[in-house]
Amino acid sequence: MRSFRIALLAVGMLSVVSLKAQTVDEIINKYFEALGGKDKVASMNTMYVEYDVDMNGAAADGTSWIVNQKAFKNEMNLMGQQLVQCYTDTSGWMINPFGGSTTPTAMTPDQAKAGLAQMDLTGPFYNYAAKGNTVTLLGKETLNGKDAYKLKVKTKAGPEITAWIDATTWYQVKNTIKANVNGMEIETGMLISNYKKTENGYTVPFNVEITVSGLTVSMTNKKVEINKPVDMKIFEMPKQ
Repeated sequence: MRSFRIALLAVGMLSVVSLKAQTVDEIINKYFEALGGKDKVASMNTMYVEYDVDMNGAAADGTSWIVNQKAFKNEMNLMGQQLVQCYTDTSGWMINPFGGSTTPTAMTPDQAKAGLAQMDLTGPFYNYAAKGNTVTLLGKETLNGKDAYKLKVKTKAGPEITAWIDATTWYQVKNTIKANVNGMEIETGMLISNYKKTENGYTVPFNVEITVSGLTVSMTNKKVEINKPVDMKIFEMPKQ
């Protein structure tokens, strides 16, 4: 009986060791290694993307420009109309003909704040403590038949992110983002896949399925260019 108790104790200790085998920082480091290394990620200054979209059966296409930590702009052509979202580190503006706005309109402070994360090319995990973010390991889950580590990120900017990182490839395969916009909590879900290397050696996902407010949008990147020169004038709100 004593031997049996010792065996149970040993099994329990092994379980604890197994649970602690991967720390938050170890998981994050492997995630960056899968993308090409922290130095590679840190050297991303700009990103230019051309993509196709399937929005609940409606086809569209678009273009995005990002200048790290400074600006983000997205133009989407849908049903003969052009939607524009533009954020800088201080403000934002948009054109949304489907919302009754056919001319550039300034965003509210909350709307502009929600766009800050989109202009961070290194992402919330990179130097997360220095950015004022906290990351917690919530455990391991099975996602589409594969093990994935589940991490929660509380960002200094406000949005809360839950991310799933594949335990084999170390790519991020899913996340949910909760943000407060104009007093309402908005949750956005993303399924991320089809990671490829760009011509200059950066590894990025080429397929993202986004779900927000009951709407599902499937994005497929056609072209991704890193560190392409971007004219900052494109982020200025046009004068009416």
